[in-house]
Amino acid sequence: MDLINNDRRAFRQKHVLRLLVSCLVLASILVGCSVSYKFNGGVIDYTKTKTIQIEDFPIRSSFVWGPMGPMFNNELKDVFANHTKLIQVKRNGDMKIEGEILQYTQRNKSVSSQGQSAQTELTMTVNVRFTNNANHNEDFEKQFSSSKTYETTQNLSAVQEDLVSQMVKDLADQIFNAAVANW
Repeated sequence: MDLINNDRRAFRQKHVLRLLVSCLVLASILVGCSVSYKFNGGVIDYTKTKTIQIEDFPIRSSFVWGPMGPMFNNELKDVFANHTKLIQVKRNGDMKIEGEILQYTQRNKSVSSQGQSAQTELTMTVNVRFTNNANHNEDFEKQFSSSKTYETTQNLSAVQEDLVSQMVKDLADQIFNAAVANW
């Protein structure tokens, strides 16, 4: 009986050793071949830039969904608060972001075989003016857009909050990357 138990232990030890060696080989391959991206809040010289002023973006679009303005303004401020050490101020910021929500539109994106609209595309466009008082070479005025598609069989009021939330997040990320990430 002891001989069988010894064989089983040896068998288990052998397999554990093989598994350990396999894991080490796999780990060394992954470490040697991995590509990593480091995201540390962008390229900001915190010795020169300590504050940011983010103005609320008014809505200039003729088609409007009431909550989209506050959703956008809050998300934009949150992105900078969560990914930088910049202190948000009401005026005289080292960096300044201002602009307006220019468009909020929907259009038919695809047509069904019966000739009716199958999908609708919802688009939000903002105009952004970015000023970097520490380095005016980085200043810009630019438009950013984000679109989401939904099935025309769905009512816009049923999907609007989710779609606008996704577009607002995308727009805030685009603006953040253009302003401080220098990608």
